[in-house]
Amino acid sequence: MEIDNYIKKNKLKVVLKPNSNEDEIIKYDGVKNALIISVKAPAIENRANLALIKLIKKKTKKRARIIKGLKSREKILEIF
Repeated sequence: MEIDNYIKKNKLKVVLKPNSNEDEIIKYDGVKNALIISVKAPAIENRANLALIKLIKKKTKKRARIIKGLKSREKILEIF
């Protein structure tokens, strides 16, 4: 799945699913207007967030940071 199609104004909305079997982009949720992404890392000590940033960096070849939703499953990332 091409992530660049869902980045709007350098922002990407994501629903994160920690403790999954693999790191992957599952699908686009049209209702929430967000990508559903699963990561292997648990949601303990920020590990799932770090795995998300690493996956986004790998897929887009750009840097990213969480600007909203640091302790929530629904997050907004800034891509730069």
